[in-house]
Amino acid sequence: MFSYLDPSVRRKLIESGRLIRINAGGQPIDEHSAVDGDDLTLHLLGPIPLPVELAQGEIIFSWYPFVRYTELAKADEIAQRLVRRGDERLFSDLATYMSVNSALVFGDLATADSPLIRVHSCCMSGDVFGSRRCECGPQLVAAMERIRRDPSGGAIIYMAGHEGRGIGLWAKAVTYLLQDSGQNTYEANRSLGLPDDCRDFSDAAAVLLYLLGSDRPIRLLSNNPKKRDDLAARGLTQIEVLKHVVGINEWNRRYLRAKRDWGHLLEAEDIPEGGDSADGTAADEKT
Repeated sequence: MFSYLDPSVRRKLIESGRLIRINAGGQPIDEHSAVDGDDLTLHLLGPIPLPVELAQGEIIFSWYPFVRYTELAKADEIAQRLVRRGDERLFSDLATYMSVNSALVFGDLATADSPLIRVHSCCMSGDVFGSRRCECGPQLVAAMERIRRDPSGGAIIYMAGHEGRGIGLWAKAVTYLLQDSGQNTYEANRSLGLPDDCRDFSDAAAVLLYLLGSDRPIRLLSNNPKKRDDLAARGLTQIEVLKHVVGINEWNRRYLRAKRDWGHLLEAEDIPEGGDSADGTAADEKT
């Protein structure tokens, strides 16, 4: 693996414990052990100090990027082919075959008393552009702030392959146009023949089990029962769910009401009444 890195760098990372491989249960496994095609195993790097500036000051997370073994193997195969052909300009193609997720950890989860956890699906428009069509950006920042203030610390598990509840950025952009014509976020997905929510939280569960050391109590910042249920099905059974309602505005109220009707843990008082923007009929994919 990692043919596009100096092999000596890879060896040093493994020897120092900064590059490990874990199974679906969060247990470290041998780097060279055989894997069935259906088995979930991940490569995990870190910890890497990552200072982040928030409104109330700096917080230094320990960053752990992680990627599926099968995706990394495919990228490695392509890298070897590009090296042989001398097509260095095509190395950006490797990103097509890897969804690199992240764990941002504050404190020691293995010893913390019920740490705060936010499993956050990526949202280019909300997290990066600051779009108000969703509450995703405010949710991410608010989770970081809550984790920093909490005595037990916690972690953000950032799922890079979850754009648009798993349908991808291009399809999400199409659903925005459908939503602006009157459909809600779920109706728009169905108009394209896509599921309401096709996200897979298996990787997040595996990394949390590794960081926690076992199935230990956590407090999950989420309004979405699917996250709790999916994590529990993967071995995290001691979950207390804490509502995480922030970033509501005239552009996303209709979208949040659709999520409430779909089953999210949102009450009428969580979504204040008010005039919605003419174009503010939708938003992104989380909570």
